[in-house]
Amino acid sequence: MNKTINTREIQADTDPIFPSRWSPRSFSDKAVDSKLIEGLFEAARWATSCYNDQPWRFVYAVDQPHRQKYAEALVEQNRVWAAKAPVIGFVLCTKNFSQTGKPNRHAAFDAGSAWMSLALQAHLSGLYAHGMAGFIMDKAYEVTGADREKYDIMAAFVVGYKGDPEDLPEQYRDMESPNTRIDLKEIMFENQI
Repeated sequence: MNKTINTREIQADTDPIFPSRWSPRSFSDKAVDSKLIEGLFEAARWATSCYNDQPWRFVYAVDQPHRQKYAEALVEQNRVWAAKAPVIGFVLCTKNFSQTGKPNRHAAFDAGSAWMSLALQAHLSGLYAHGMAGFIMDKAYEVTGADREKYDIMAAFVVGYKGDPEDLPEQYRDMESPNTRIDLKEIMFENQI
Protein backbone atom coordinates (compact mmCIF):
# COMPACT_ATOMS: atom_id res chain seq x y z
CA MET A 1 0.00 0.00 0.00
CA ASN A 2 1.75 3.12 -1.20
CA LYS A 3 -0.01 6.43 -1.60
CA THR A 4 1.09 10.03 -1.36
CA ILE A 5 -0.04 12.77 1.03
CA ASN A 6 1.56 16.20 0.98
CA THR A 7 4.27 14.82 -1.37
CA ARG A 8 5.03 12.13 1.21
CA GLU A 9 4.89 8.42 0.36
CA ILE A 10 2.72 6.48 2.80
CA GLN A 11 3.89 2.86 3.21
CA ALA A 12 1.16 1.47 5.50
CA ASP A 13 -2.38 2.30 6.58
CA THR A 14 -2.35 5.27 8.93
CA ASP A 15 -4.51 8.30 9.57
CA PRO A 16 -3.70 11.18 7.20
CA ILE A 17 -3.15 13.54 10.14
CA PHE A 18 0.34 12.10 10.62
CA PRO A 19 1.84 12.52 7.13
CA SER A 20 -0.04 15.76 6.47
CA ARG A 21 1.51 17.46 9.52
CA TRP A 22 4.79 19.23 8.78
CA SER A 23 6.93 22.01 10.20
CA PRO A 24 7.33 25.05 7.95
CA ARG A 25 9.66 27.96 8.53
CA SER A 26 7.45 30.60 6.95
CA PHE A 27 5.05 31.98 9.54
CA SER A 28 2.55 34.79 9.40
CA ASP A 29 2.70 37.28 12.26
CA LYS A 30 -1.09 36.99 12.67
CA ALA A 31 -1.91 36.55 16.37
CA VAL A 32 -3.24 33.20 17.57
CA ASP A 33 -6.36 33.41 19.72
CA SER A 34 -5.72 32.56 23.38
CA LYS A 35 -8.41 29.83 23.29
CA LEU A 36 -6.57 28.08 20.45
CA ILE A 37 -3.33 28.33 22.43
CA GLU A 38 -5.01 26.82 25.49
CA GLY A 39 -6.31 24.02 23.28
CA LEU A 40 -2.75 23.17 22.22
CA PHE A 41 -1.65 22.77 25.81
CA GLU A 42 -4.83 20.87 26.70
CA ALA A 43 -3.94 18.33 24.01
CA ALA A 44 -0.41 18.08 25.43
CA ARG A 45 -1.85 17.59 28.92
CA TRP A 46 -3.40 14.29 27.83
CA ALA A 47 -0.16 12.72 26.59
CA THR A 48 0.99 9.43 28.06
CA SER A 49 3.59 9.52 30.83
CA CYS A 50 5.49 7.16 33.09
CA TYR A 51 3.59 6.73 36.40
CA ASN A 52 1.29 9.52 35.13
CA ASP A 53 3.91 11.98 36.40
CA GLN A 54 3.35 14.39 33.48
CA PRO A 55 6.84 15.95 33.61
CA TRP A 56 6.38 18.30 30.64
CA ARG A 57 6.15 22.05 31.02
CA PHE A 58 5.64 24.63 28.27
CA VAL A 59 6.82 28.20 28.73
CA TYR A 60 5.77 30.51 25.92
CA ALA A 61 5.48 34.15 24.87
CA VAL A 62 2.94 35.94 22.70
CA ASP A 63 3.53 39.63 23.43
CA GLN A 64 6.22 41.36 21.37
CA PRO A 65 8.71 42.20 24.17
CA HIS A 66 8.76 38.62 25.47
CA ARG A 67 8.73 37.07 21.99
CA GLN A 68 11.79 39.15 21.15
CA LYS A 69 13.59 37.92 24.28
CA TYR A 70 12.65 34.33 23.45
CA ALA A 71 13.83 34.76 19.86
CA GLU A 72 17.19 35.99 21.16
CA ALA A 73 17.59 32.60 22.86
CA LEU A 74 17.46 30.86 19.46
CA VAL A 75 20.56 30.24 17.36
CA GLU A 76 20.81 32.70 14.46
CA GLN A 77 19.82 30.08 11.84
CA ASN A 78 16.47 29.67 13.60
CA ARG A 79 16.03 33.24 14.80
CA VAL A 80 15.97 34.67 11.26
CA TRP A 81 12.71 32.88 10.46
CA ALA A 82 11.21 31.96 13.85
CA ALA A 83 11.10 35.48 15.31
CA LYS A 84 8.09 36.30 13.14
CA ALA A 85 5.91 33.53 14.61
CA PRO A 86 3.22 34.78 17.01
CA VAL A 87 3.94 32.09 19.63
CA ILE A 88 7.50 31.27 20.69
CA GLY A 89 8.27 28.91 23.54
CA PHE A 90 10.28 26.14 25.12
CA VAL A 91 9.50 22.54 26.08
CA LEU A 92 10.83 21.64 29.50
CA CYS A 93 10.64 18.54 31.62
CA THR A 94 11.09 18.03 35.32
CA LYS A 95 14.25 16.12 36.19
CA ASN A 96 12.78 14.10 39.05
CA PHE A 97 9.56 12.23 39.76
CA SER A 98 7.14 14.39 41.72
CA GLN A 99 6.22 11.61 44.20
CA THR A 100 9.64 10.16 45.01
CA GLY A 101 12.11 12.90 44.07
CA LYS A 102 14.15 10.26 42.23
CA PRO A 103 15.55 11.00 38.76
CA ASN A 104 13.03 10.41 35.99
CA ARG A 105 14.95 8.99 33.04
CA HIS A 106 11.68 8.80 31.07
CA ALA A 107 10.87 12.51 31.32
CA ALA A 108 12.28 13.42 27.89
CA PHE A 109 10.31 10.61 26.26
CA ASP A 110 7.14 11.83 27.96
CA ALA A 111 7.81 15.46 27.02
CA GLY A 112 8.22 14.33 23.41
CA SER A 113 4.82 12.67 23.62
CA ALA A 114 3.28 15.89 24.89
CA TRP A 115 4.99 17.89 22.14
CA MET A 116 3.60 15.58 19.45
CA SER A 117 0.12 15.98 20.92
CA LEU A 118 0.54 19.76 20.80
CA ALA A 119 1.83 19.65 17.21
CA LEU A 120 -1.06 17.47 16.04
CA GLN A 121 -3.60 19.70 17.79
CA ALA A 122 -2.02 22.70 16.07
CA HIS A 123 -2.46 20.93 12.74
CA LEU A 124 -6.10 20.12 13.51
CA SER A 125 -6.64 23.79 14.41
CA GLY A 126 -5.25 25.13 11.14
CA LEU A 127 -1.96 26.12 12.76
CA TYR A 128 1.61 24.97 12.24
CA ALA A 129 4.15 24.04 14.90
CA HIS A 130 7.91 23.81 14.46
CA GLY A 131 10.16 22.36 17.17
CA MET A 132 13.83 23.34 17.30
CA ALA A 133 16.96 21.95 18.91
CA GLY A 134 18.91 25.06 17.89
CA PHE A 135 18.79 27.35 20.89
CA ILE A 136 21.22 28.84 23.40
CA MET A 137 20.76 26.91 26.62
CA ASP A 138 21.94 29.59 29.07
CA LYS A 139 19.77 32.22 27.41
CA ALA A 140 16.77 29.86 27.39
CA TYR A 141 17.07 29.32 31.14
CA GLU A 142 17.35 33.07 31.61
CA VAL A 143 14.31 34.06 29.55
CA THR A 144 12.06 31.28 30.88
CA GLY A 145 13.08 31.70 34.51
CA ALA A 146 13.43 27.91 34.76
CA ASP A 147 15.43 26.48 37.65
CA ARG A 148 18.35 24.41 36.27
CA GLU A 149 18.18 22.10 39.29
CA LYS A 150 14.55 21.26 38.62
CA TYR A 151 14.09 21.42 34.82
CA ASP A 152 15.78 20.32 31.62
CA ILE A 153 15.00 22.46 28.59
CA MET A 154 14.44 20.01 25.76
CA ALA A 155 13.50 22.15 22.76
CA ALA A 156 12.33 25.50 21.50
CA PHE A 157 9.19 25.84 19.40
CA VAL A 158 7.05 28.23 17.43
CA VAL A 159 3.36 28.05 16.55
CA GLY A 160 1.38 30.13 14.13
CA TYR A 161 -0.33 30.43 10.79
CA LYS A 162 1.54 29.58 7.59
CA GLY A 163 3.25 32.56 6.01
CA ASP A 164 4.55 33.31 2.53
CA PRO A 165 7.75 31.36 1.75
CA GLU A 166 8.94 34.36 -0.29
CA ASP A 167 9.31 36.25 3.01
CA LEU A 168 11.98 33.78 4.15
CA PRO A 169 15.68 34.45 3.69
CA GLU A 170 16.67 32.95 0.33
CA GLN A 171 18.61 29.98 1.76
CA TYR A 172 15.43 28.69 3.48
CA ARG A 173 12.97 28.95 0.59
CA ASP A 174 13.98 25.66 -1.07
CA MET A 175 13.49 23.83 2.23
CA GLU A 176 9.91 25.09 2.59
CA SER A 177 8.07 21.88 1.82
CA PRO A 178 7.22 18.67 3.68
CA ASN A 179 10.31 16.50 4.06
CA THR A 180 10.54 12.75 3.60
CA ARG A 181 11.02 9.92 6.07
CA ILE A 182 13.29 6.90 6.04
CA ASP A 183 11.74 3.66 4.84
CA LEU A 184 9.31 1.98 7.23
CA LYS A 185 11.43 -1.20 7.22
CA GLU A 186 14.33 0.82 8.66
CA ILE A 187 12.47 1.59 11.88
CA MET A 188 10.45 -1.56 12.65
CA PHE A 189 12.02 -4.83 13.76
CA GLU A 190 10.04 -7.84 14.90
CA ASN A 191 11.78 -9.82 17.66
CA GLN A 192 15.29 -8.35 17.30
CA ILE A 193 17.05 -5.41 15.73
